[in-house]
Amino acid sequence: EAVALVCGEERLSYRALNARANGLAQRLMALGVKPESRVAVCLERSVEMVVALLGTLKAGGAYVPLDPTYPEKRLAQMLEDCAPVVAITDGRALPGVATIAVTDAKAENPRSGVRSRDLAYVIYTSGSTGVPKGAMNEHRSVVNRLVWLQRHWGLGGEDVFLQKTPYTFDVSVGELFGPLLAGSRLVMARPEGHKDPVYLR
Repeated sequence: EAVALVCGEERLSYRALNARANGLAQRLMALGVKPESRVAVCLERSVEMVVALLGTLKAGGAYVPLDPTYPEKRLAQMLEDCAPVVAITDGRALPGVATIAVTDAKAENPRSGVRSRDLAYVIYTSGSTGVPKGAMNEHRSVVNRLVWLQRHWGLGGEDVFLQKTPYTFDVSVGELFGPLLAGSRLVMARPEGHKDPVYLR
């Protein structure tokens, strides 16, 4: 019942967050998501964003974070390249892919059959060479990083961690999943809040 996630006035316990992620995972699996499947996530920083990432991983899929503020042409290029089974949005339509929204559905833990060498996420580079490239990361790499971060930070149930890095950047992986792995409280900065030092303080 400890608080897992805080976003503005909204708070979710670990039990509630897990149940919502499970509900989304079951829905994704029913849509054909399985290990190595890509699931595009195009959401602002929010409770729904965290549920979408966890639900995708629980379904065995690899999440592909898309910044909703990106130009349509860039989003279309990334979607064409990664060929997701489905995209999770706030109701926004995306070119060439079916979209769903995060709901309050709850369920038991799914069995996805995911393995350590399966993809966990695909994050696109900034495109400084002309065309963005998807960097593919396996579950074992994520786990190794999170275990190292836990040893380094020593987070626990009494700690509160601010998540402010856009999830389209690799640093966000440790910020998002490290505190949850340790039983800490994850506080989400408001959308665009990472650009405001006064707000962050």
